[in-house]
This record gives sequence, C-alpha cells and structure tokens, in this order.
Amino acid sequence: MNRYALLSLYRSLVRHKLYAALNIGGLAVGIAVFLVLGLYVRFETGYEKWLPNHDKIYLVETVWNLKGSEFNGPSAETMGGLLDQLRGDFPGVIGTRLSGGKGGGSVLVNGVATQEDVAQVDPSFFDVFDLPMVRGNGRQGLASPTGTLISESLARKYFGNQDPIGRTMTIVGDAPKQYRVNGVFRDLPHATEQQFTILVPLPRTPHSPQWTHWGSTALTTYLRFDTSAAARSFEQKMPGFIDRHGANDLDGRPSDQIGIALYPLAKVHLAPDVGEGQRMTVVTLGVVGVVTLLIALVNYVNLATARSGLRAREVAMRKVLGADRFALIRQFLGEAISMVALAALFGLILAELGLPLVNAAGGLSLTIPYRLVLPALALLVVVTGVTAGFYPAMVLAQFPAASVLASSRTPGGGRSGTRTREALVVFQFGLAIAFMIGTAVLVAQTWHVRNADRGFRRDGLLIIPSLSSDQIGPTRADAIIAAIRALPNVRAVGVSNFVPGGSGSKSSDNVPLPGVAGNGPMLNWVDVGRDFFKTQGVSPIAGRLFDDAHRSDDRSLVADGGGNNIVINQKAVSTLGFKSPEQAVGKTVGGDRPRTIIGVIPNVRFESPHDPTAATYYYYTTKAPSSVTVASVRVSGDPRATLAQIRSIWQRLAPQVPFGGQTADERLDRYYKADEHAARLFGIGAGLAVLIGCVGLWGLASFNTQRRVKEIGIRKTLGASSAAIVKLLVGQFLRPVILANLLAWPLAYVAMRTWLAGFEDRISLSPLYFLAATALALTIAVLTVLGQSLRASRAAPAWALRHD
Repeated sequence: MNRYALLSLYRSLVRHKLYAALNIGGLAVGIAVFLVLGLYVRFETGYEKWLPNHDKIYLVETVWNLKGSEFNGPSAETMGGLLDQLRGDFPGVIGTRLSGGKGGGSVLVNGVATQEDVAQVDPSFFDVFDLPMVRGNGRQGLASPTGTLISESLARKYFGNQDPIGRTMTIVGDAPKQYRVNGVFRDLPHATEQQFTILVPLPRTPHSPQWTHWGSTALTTYLRFDTSAAARSFEQKMPGFIDRHGANDLDGRPSDQIGIALYPLAKVHLAPDVGEGQRMTVVTLGVVGVVTLLIALVNYVNLATARSGLRAREVAMRKVLGADRFALIRQFLGEAISMVALAALFGLILAELGLPLVNAAGGLSLTIPYRLVLPALALLVVVTGVTAGFYPAMVLAQFPAASVLASSRTPGGGRSGTRTREALVVFQFGLAIAFMIGTAVLVAQTWHVRNADRGFRRDGLLIIPSLSSDQIGPTRADAIIAAIRALPNVRAVGVSNFVPGGSGSKSSDNVPLPGVAGNGPMLNWVDVGRDFFKTQGVSPIAGRLFDDAHRSDDRSLVADGGGNNIVINQKAVSTLGFKSPEQAVGKTVGGDRPRTIIGVIPNVRFESPHDPTAATYYYYTTKAPSSVTVASVRVSGDPRATLAQIRSIWQRLAPQVPFGGQTADERLDRYYKADEHAARLFGIGAGLAVLIGCVGLWGLASFNTQRRVKEIGIRKTLGASSAAIVKLLVGQFLRPVILANLLAWPLAYVAMRTWLAGFEDRISLSPLYFLAATALALTIAVLTVLGQSLRASRAAPAWALRHD
C-alpha cells in the first residue's frame, strides 16, 4: 500500500466512524475470544511437554477384557512387579515405577505430621524422567535407600534460606523413616499429571503376594523408548509375555482377558480413561474459539460488501485515472489487512483485560506469552486480512467505471448481493443459535448432576479418610471413632473401605450364579461396618440391612468360604439376572463361596457422574480389618464446627498422621468443577458470538434502511402506515435469522448428544432448549433492528423522497 491508499483508508474510517467501529470492534472481540480459548487449548494440550524427551516416555496401561464385566478397558495402574518381569524377559528395557503422589505421605516435625505429596519411585526414575535439578544429582540422590529429593518450594518451606543438602527429614510413606536430602528439583509446572514434591526410593524389601498377582493393580509403570516404532514393536510382544507369566493367576488364555498397552505420556492428560478425560471439553472450547473468529470474519465480509457500493465512485475514478483491477485488489486487501491489524491490537488488549475474568470463570491461571503470541498474531492478521478482505476486494474492483459515473445511484450489488449478505447472516446466526442451545444444555446438565440424587444424603455428612494410615492401627482407630461418637452433634459414625469422593479401595470379583455355567458376572464389593448405611442415609428398597442380631451378617464371624449375607445395589439386581429387587432377596449366589442376598439398596454414586454405575455388593464386619479404613460421620447443625471438633480429637490422639477430614460436598466438588468451568467458558464464548452477530445485523439493517429511504417515502405517500413499514422492515431482517435455525438445530443436536453421551445420568434433549434459543435469538434480532426500522418509518415522505 502507498501513502494514497493509506490516506484513502484513513478517510474511509473517519467519514464512517460507526461502521469502522462495528467492523474493527467485531473483529477485535472475535480475535480476543480466539486468543483466550487458544491459550486454554495450548495449556491443556501442553501437559508433560516441559519434560525433556517427553515424546520417548510411555505410560503402561493394564487393559481389561473380561467377558461379561462392566470394568473392561484401560487402567493407568499396573501390577507392582510387572517391571521386574519385563526386565527378566527383555533385559534392555528402560523403565521405572511410581507409587503415591498427591497427598501420598507426610512429613513429621516435632511429632506433628503435615501432609505432603510423597511419591515412591525406583532408583531408575531419572533414566525415564529427566527432572530439571536445582541442587544435587537426581540419579545419585535416589541410589541410597534413605536418600530423598525434594522440590524447591518444599525446601523453602522446611529449611528456609538454609542449604537443604545433607539435612534429614522424617517422611511417612508406608512408615516413618529418616531420609537424607540429596537433591532439590525444580517445582513441577501446572501442566503436568505428575503431582509430587518429595521423591523417596520404592521399598526393596519383599512385597505381598499381590505384588506379582496378574489381575492386581498397585502403582504406575513407565517405559522409555527411543522411537515410537520401538514402542509399537515392544507392545506387539506383550500377548506372548502375558501368556508366559499370567497362566498361574488367570484361567484360559491370559492374553484374552488382560492386555498391556503403551500410551504416550504427553497424551495422558486428555485420555478418556487414564487421564482427567477432558478431551471433549478442550475440543469443544477450541471449536468455540475458531467459530467465534469465523463469525467475526463473516461479520466483516458482510459489512464490507454492504458498504462497498458507497465506494463505487472512488473505484470508478481510480480506474479512469489508470488503476487496473489488480492494483485495486491489492489496495483493498491492504486496507483489510490494516483493519485486521487494528482489530488484532484491540483484541489483544481485550484478551489481556478479560483474562482475569476467564481465569476466575474457568479456574485457570492463563497468561499471555507475548514471545509466542505476537508472531502468531502477525500471521493471524495476514491470513485473516486476506481471507476476510478477498471477497469485498473482488466486489469493489469489478465495478464498471462508465456505468457508475453515468448513474445517479451507487450500485448495491443487486439481488445477488442481497442474497449473499442474507446467506452470511444465516451462517452467523446459525452458529450463534447453536451456541445458545449448547450453553443452555451445558448449564442444565451441570446443574442436574450437581443436584441429582446420588443415592445417599450429602448434607450433614463428613468424611474422615485419614484412618487408612498404617500409623493408626485398629486399637487407635476404635478410640478415635469412640471419641467422635461422643460429640454432641454427631448422630452416627460408620466405617467402610469406600466413601464419597473415591477414598479407600475398590475391589471386584466374579460372582457365579446357580445353574449358570461360567464364573458369573463381575461385581464391585465394599466392606462396611456398623451404622454405615445409617450414616449415609441409605434405606433398603427391598429386604433389610445388616444388623448384629444375625450372625451370618458379620463377615468377621464367618470362616472364609462360609455363608455370608450381603446387600446389593439396584444395578446388581439386573446384573445377577433377577427381575426385581424383591425377587433377589433371599437368593444365594457365589458358587463355592455362597453369599445370600438379604437386602437391596438404591444405586449409590460415590464417584464422577461421568462414570457408569457399577453393580456392587456389600459385606458387613464388626471387626475392622485393614480394608475398612474410612469413617463417615452424620452430624446435625453446622458441619464445619463439628469438623473442627473432630480435628482437635485427631490432633490429640494421632498427631503424627495428617488430618484429611472434609464435608461430602467438598469431596464431590472436584467431579463437577471441570464441567462447570467448561460451561462458563462456553457461555462466555457463546455470548460474545451472539454479540458479534448482533453487531453485524445492526450494521446491515442500518445500511439497508438508508438505501431504502426513497422506497419508504413512496410507500408512505401511497398510504402505508408507520406500523406497516416497521413490520415490513423487521420481517425482512428476521427472515435470515429464522432460516438460521435450519443450520443451528441439527448442528446443536449432534454436538450436544455427543457431549451428553459422556454422562450416565443425563438430561434429555428437550425441544424446549431449541425453541428457547430461537425465541431469544429472534428477540435479540428484533431489538437490534427495531430502532433502525422505527427511525425510517417515522421519516416524512417529502424528506425521504428528497434525500435518496
């Protein structure tokens, strides 16, 4: 562009300030949304990429393929001794194991425990994970059984400004032990699934038989390969490896029931089964960002082509003075790029100003990395400018000079131009209405899962998972529970090995059915103690619950293999082949380990609403085994006040174990946050997309109304009322908005049905969501164009005929 072209652009912007503001403002909002959501996608897809050689590291998955089981699919955990067996068959394999992590241990200082993220790892950990070290040598630091590595922040927490190397710490993993600090590693970034601040060696002493039992899971295993081809080749050898080692623990052909797969470390975070499973959320918000930018581009093209007629004489004069078509195209493309550059500047400012709001709405901590954003923004300006400016430039450059100068009217593109602009409005509002439908469904579903009946009472329920510590033991656990029961606001205390929020342990086994060949379906089983169901607020659907009057109820009083009584959930009724809960009561299942069903309870959902309800049966025991390690407390009044009292009891009776008590709502909250954050971000994007669409519609209505001033004057002269004129104009402007539903409804239906499929308990896609979004879009569109229509309808006919 030369200085004359720049001068022309400047005059165009100054003379038509409103349209310049609409064009630049719409693009700026679209670019801001695209930038912010692009930063979010970059953050979510950047997990583990900070780690050197992350592309060579693979998580080892255990893949279940059990016939008739609801638990099939990949698991992030493996058998504890898997790596030892792999090294026996494949001596060159490079791998490590990790046990624990977030909240996996504590540090004792003056007899008082503070919970920390302690992970136990193999001495070969640094052969796989090359953590950046601040002090010391990572490999050498873990070579000693009493050596430990700590993070920078933890070193400051416990040692202040003193040198931590060589200092000792009492760290509780499996048991309290003195460790020597041999190194300090950099704090792990937010974009990681690895959550530890302390690394200690994995115990080298002999482990339990379950350590090498095929079918058990104990920790995570990682392998390192130089190339992806080497990893795939290794994975293909796993069926034979499983058949060699799993024959003693699994019936039939072991590789038909269990598999080993390798999953790239950088993809774990978004994996649906082994990571946080937010892939759909990330893809959705990424699409929102791209589509919002696309709507802004369409808005720009629409306004630019609508205003192109006003520059027809300028184009004609330039052609008369010697400008050819390609020179004009270059000029107008240059103007488009310049306008996009201005929009990008304002978009960057809007993104910077809006990030605090987005971070608060999405629970994020995003910042703009200008080193990466500015070059990307420059590329975006060029691509966007060329994309958005090409069609208007072609329209402008093709105006014939002679006919334009000979005519008293400026060309408006005719019927084809009108249809093109209407098609663009249909596209804009189609996407905007789809966004509105999606937002309504997301909000309704997130509200539904938070407030849906989970089969137990969440209000007034406290969870104390700290009883699982090896430092407490049955005697002290009984004393703690007795002290809690004595508190005035405590109504019941129950113990179990699984509670709301997922604490404890999950186990499963096959339950043979009488008269049916095979091992039977696989069910989860849970150990519960006295008052567990009372504490959870669970009542039977059929039959009765456990009590001490029936000796067969108590598992601790019945020899292994004897006749235990069990309670099952409603899902287990159909899984075990019964037609109704009443029919299941009194039946015995289990083959050589008979279990008699004495009652059926509703499906109790302690975990994520995305997870399917598992068929489950419950054992009862009055003698707390090691598996019954979590206490549930039913309280009246303020639960936080009671929680503070329980904390005092804990600090008095078990100060060496960190207290981890929470309300049930607090523990379940983490299952809702991701979807709620996604709904908020989606809503912000949808709202801005609608705003951009309204800006375009307002600009188009303003332009078309000005071009029809003479027509309106003639209509009023011939007797048309102001109301009729308003009805005519509003109806014409609403036609593309109504047609937009033909695009919006199928698009929103497919997208929302796919998203809702990730929930077992989900709302139905009611037509009300679609009708409400359409009604809202029409209302917004009417309000957007009504002002222009009213102004045009009130103009005096004589003025209208004189000012065409």
